[in-house]
Amino acid sequence: MTTIKPLPELLINQIAAGEVIERPASALKEILENSIDAGARKVTVQLQQGGVKQIRVTDDGSGIAKDELSLALTRHSTSKISTLDDLQRINSLGFRGEALASIAAVSRLTLSSREAAQEHAWQIQVDGATMSQPMPAALGEGTSLDVHDLYFNIPARRKFLKSEATEFAHCDEVFKRIALSQPDIELQLQHNGKVRRHLRATGLEQRITAIMGEEFAQAAIRIDEHSTGLALQGMVALPAYARSTRDAQYFFVNSRFVSDKLIAHALREAYRDVLHLDRYPVFVLFLQIDPEAVDVNVHPTKTEVRFREPRALHHFIFHAVDKALASPNRESKPDEPAQSVRSYPNFPQFNKTAQRAAQPDSFYRTLFGSQAGLSPVAAVPMVADARAVPFENAAHPVQVDSEQDTHPLGFALGQLHGVYILAQNTRGLVVVDMHAAHERIMYEQLKQALDIQHLAQQTLLIPVTFQANELEVAVVEENQEALQQLGFEMAVLSPNALVARAVPAVLQDADIAQLARAILQEIREYGASQVLTAKRNETLATMACHGAVRANRQLTLGEMNALLRKMEVTERSEQCNHGRPTWFETSLMELDKLFMRGK
Repeated sequence: MTTIKPLPELLINQIAAGEVIERPASALKEILENSIDAGARKVTVQLQQGGVKQIRVTDDGSGIAKDELSLALTRHSTSKISTLDDLQRINSLGFRGEALASIAAVSRLTLSSREAAQEHAWQIQVDGATMSQPMPAALGEGTSLDVHDLYFNIPARRKFLKSEATEFAHCDEVFKRIALSQPDIELQLQHNGKVRRHLRATGLEQRITAIMGEEFAQAAIRIDEHSTGLALQGMVALPAYARSTRDAQYFFVNSRFVSDKLIAHALREAYRDVLHLDRYPVFVLFLQIDPEAVDVNVHPTKTEVRFREPRALHHFIFHAVDKALASPNRESKPDEPAQSVRSYPNFPQFNKTAQRAAQPDSFYRTLFGSQAGLSPVAAVPMVADARAVPFENAAHPVQVDSEQDTHPLGFALGQLHGVYILAQNTRGLVVVDMHAAHERIMYEQLKQALDIQHLAQQTLLIPVTFQANELEVAVVEENQEALQQLGFEMAVLSPNALVARAVPAVLQDADIAQLARAILQEIREYGASQVLTAKRNETLATMACHGAVRANRQLTLGEMNALLRKMEVTERSEQCNHGRPTWFETSLMELDKLFMRGK
């Protein structure tokens, strides 16, 4: 017969260590969180051999009393919570009372600490199962935790640790997360006697730049959104700065780094329209929420959380980031209509407000089709200025007074191989992928129109008849209402022929037969309800792709300039519907380097 008996305390702690202390970085995280909870303003981390040989963390926090040193290393002993109410409203990073006991069970640990009221510091040592009595030590106010030979008494576990470089990389990642969440604390990281990072106390954006780099800061949009009981701040990178991995994504809830599926989905959805295929966005975001509205007691590592109102939080995060990406850096002056121009404060070349020039409606109609029923963003306001040259009369590139800055995308010079528009602005050369840019413009127009349930329809002067199979005929017969909502009027001519009598006005110049087949395939594959709801944007993207100007189509200078002006007032115009860039700029300085001018 088996006998049930309690486990020894050391074995209990080693089991807990298996959950909490996966590697040196896990131990470092727990120790750093204790330093922060103790109110430290300066923390120094010293590592040897990636943290396997030694992890030493010294802080200037409140310290631990002599009589409580042994309690600090005892499982489920903590100063951070004491009641069930405290557990439901956690304001500290640590609270479980497991970490130090778990670390002590699998290492040779020395804990030294001094409270402000004590004459000197006291120290306690643990060697796996053996704990010493407190003894005097030399230490200024604060705490020092010295962890040697991690997993020395569990050889099998130690074999799972990776190389020194890999373990240090994990420790460095933990250090970066803590540093991002605590910009007002001075932090230093040393490895094998060399200082790897030294971060002075500073503001949030300066700390983000110090960790993420100047390139990220230049490519990032600032976010500062507030709602009832919620606040989201930080920086998200433009899609062009996306990575092939998720290793540059930092999200904090009440200063705690978390990895949460709900939050990840909200951010992924916010980037869906502008991110290419398998690329991943880069961001550093901080969510402040009522501690009672979030449960951090989900997993021993405390990186997983649960929210009381997940749908509302998802909505808040999605719209905050989506709004920033939709119109990054757009500024409106009090005396001009909203969405009339776009400025680019994060990019030096676009710092000044763009000049607005007169645009003949005929060019918009030629290039973009009828604008009836679309929001005011479809039009560019007129400016009474003698220096504004109508594009229809522009036989040569427009020259603009130096006191009056050009549009951010400049003015067209010509086409390259019928694919790219070449333009010049005040900084240099701009190259635009005309199909990708036009595709984004049409996509945003279709979304706006469908949002207000007024997708303008254009009746075709000559209806387009095309061959169809039985499935396509069935789709038309069964989904007339959905087709009408998408701006199409189709009918069955025979068992193997369909006719399109009307299409969305902005798509009237598309290949009607191909466009119709593409929409019917979307409805057949996903169903009408999905096409109008969950798959709506994918369907509109398909429509925009078919309607966008094709390669090898020759445009006049006026049409090219009309496209550039349209890009400047269209949300998300920096990327096409598939997340690829629509334009790039080469400065005169860069061109001079290519041709070795001045050398």
